Amino acid sequence: MVKKNVEAIWADSKKVLNSLEQNAKENIDVIAKKCGFSRQKVWRIIKYLEKEKLIWGYTAVADEEGKDLKHYVLLMNRTMVPLDEKMQKEVISKKLDWYLPDLVQIEDIIITHGKYDAMITFYAPNLITARKVIESLSRRIGKYIQEYVLLETLFPIRKHYLKNPEVKNLTTYI
Repeated sequence: MVKKNVEAIWADSKKVLNSLEQNAKENIDVIAKKCGFSRQKVWRIIKYLEKEKLIWGYTAVADEEGKDLKHYVLLMNRTMVPLDEKMQKEVISKKLDWYLPDLVQIEDIIITHGKYDAMITFYAPNLITARKVIESLSRRIGKYIQEYVLLETLFPIRKHYLKNPEVKNLTTYI
């Protein structure tokens, strides 16, 4: 009996979480209606998800051009040198941002499995500044990285679960 309750609670939580991922700014009443729950139940689930750190925060999805920034993806392959404790703390605590060129904003730092070991997505005003990110990181963590591959995002079709409202302009890029 208890297992079914836990499974039901988790199923309800996933419904709310999925709705929030589609539009975190949505009114709780609208989320409740979409999920088939009461307003109070949705509010309790959201508070629970925040408390358990299943929701890390809320964000807006903005058009890079409106911010005069371009989006980049930096793929990296590690060397065999293990990260020492100090460097692990720098990566985790946002101290790497201190070494980046002005106007660069890191979006994601992701450890991956496959051809590349890590990925950083970030915004920069232009390709020259984006290349300076590699120079800056190389000076700081160069002994840990053997290869960098920089990609410029031309056009996001979907971002954070949302379809780009300008997707009709995609044909320019393909």
